[in-house]
Amino acid sequence: MKIIIAPDSFKESLTAKQVCQAMETGLKRVWPQAEYVHIPLADGGEGTVQSLVDATQGDIIERQVTGPLGQSVDAFYGRLGGKLSHTAVIEMAAASGLHHVPPEKRDPKQTTSYGTGELIAHALQEGATKLIIGLGGSATNDGGMGMLEALGVKFLDSNSHEISGNGIGLTQIESIMTHDINPKLQQCDIVIACDVDNPLCGEHGATATFGKQKGATEEDTVILDNALSHFADLMDSQLGKQVKDIPGAGAAGGLGAAFLGFTNANLKPGIQIVLETLSIDQHLQDADLVITGEGRIDWQSAHGKTPVGIAKAAKKFDLPVIALAGCVGDNYQAVYDHGIDAVFAAIPRPFDLATAFAEADINMANLAENVARTIKLGMKN
Repeated sequence: MKIIIAPDSFKESLTAKQVCQAMETGLKRVWPQAEYVHIPLADGGEGTVQSLVDATQGDIIERQVTGPLGQSVDAFYGRLGGKLSHTAVIEMAAASGLHHVPPEKRDPKQTTSYGTGELIAHALQEGATKLIIGLGGSATNDGGMGMLEALGVKFLDSNSHEISGNGIGLTQIESIMTHDINPKLQQCDIVIACDVDNPLCGEHGATATFGKQKGATEEDTVILDNALSHFADLMDSQLGKQVKDIPGAGAAGGLGAAFLGFTNANLKPGIQIVLETLSIDQHLQDADLVITGEGRIDWQSAHGKTPVGIAKAAKKFDLPVIALAGCVGDNYQAVYDHGIDAVFAAIPRPFDLATAFAEADINMANLAENVARTIKLGMKN
């Protein structure tokens, strides 16, 4: 019996790899001779680097880079292992995330994505020929201007003076110079994990949708949205790239637009990228059962989250899929329409959140055992 264990992480308690281990512990109490294949997953957001590194036995590369406010911050990216050793995985939030900016200092006019560009530059220098980049959790609204500056693009104002890449700089651009852009970018396969469909500008754009959580005032929102629109017009007129209305261009404060305008990047749903990278079909084709899960399964899980992503892949091989969660929320039954056959929650009794985190591995192992015992009963009939 071959069992695929392919969960997402349980935020603040277990990494996806640790969830795999806990699930196997419980399942083995019932099926000690089964073959267990661990595939720790993520959906392109937080935890994607760790999951892909764990799944391929790769490495975490730690770097000091420029943070959103121009300060030095500790960041990281992943270098995958085995046949994927030329693939680097970067979460833009590692360098340019909101967690690097105290609430009282949040101001998207001042923040920059420069550090994300530094991570990309280092990965290219180290020989990466494919980049997987997760967008989300950004502190920035600079249209990717800071990232591009770190990769060699120059932005000039009306007096032909160079401008620094941040929100304020975005309002001053009059011309773009790309002749010094890192040449390795053009030879690199770039895939962007993007699970939002916001365009760059307008009422559903980067600033209007996400600006407030980054510290934007009502006045800032108007200024920055107009600046992003002007930046898009410059990409059209000077680079021949029309990005303003592309779904996902507004991700991470316009970083999606920067990749579309200045590189050969493709935007895809995060879980799709992860499953393709790990060649998931090769693991599923001779399996008997798939166990997946995430910290909380609810109606949102049906919209591009890890359990549904792996379930859809498994159904191509007509495999049963069971999801184990820390807890379930409103309308969790929605996942039944997307390939998951049953959902179980691990919480065995009422307790506080701290206890839930502390006992997460024990409770998950016990849940996995009980699920296996239930399946075994059915196998007798």
